[in-house]
Amino acid sequence: MSHPIIRPARPEEYDEIGRVWMESWVSTGLAEASDFLLANLRARIRREIEDGWSLFVADDRGTIAAMLALHLPKLYLDMLFVAPAYQGQSLGRQLLAFTRTQMLDEMYLRCVRENEKAWRWYEREGFVFEKEEIEPSNGFMMKYYRWRRSSPDRR
Repeated sequence: MSHPIIRPARPEEYDEIGRVWMESWVSTGLAEASDFLLANLRARIRREIEDGWSLFVADDRGTIAAMLALHLPKLYLDMLFVAPAYQGQSLGRQLLAFTRTQMLDEMYLRCVRENEKAWRWYEREGFVFEKEEIEPSNGFMMKYYRWRRSSPDRR
């Protein structure tokens, strides 16, 4: 694998980003791929961008390797999904490092409780568990996390 470039997503890529999102979500074992799911994720991308998402991709020479959705005013890392073919190659860590350049001192995220691989990874990356709540829109129990820069320097 080359080193994908993290850059802002382009509108003409939204459908492909939706496919990467679905494939990554399905790889957790918490959903099955379907045209219905894909259509919902594609529609959600457009809706969330209108509501303030800053959407980035990891571009591997023209292939979307991952998506990263941030809500900067809320200090919220909303989505970080790596395509299955790119998982296990530190791309998630690169996206998180990029996120820390966007939200220097603090950020929040939430993760489906059943996605243990993801929330354990966030804990290893310095996120601290705060609470659990059911997400009414999908019925999943969500684990909420916060990260704060521990040192006063901003590297």
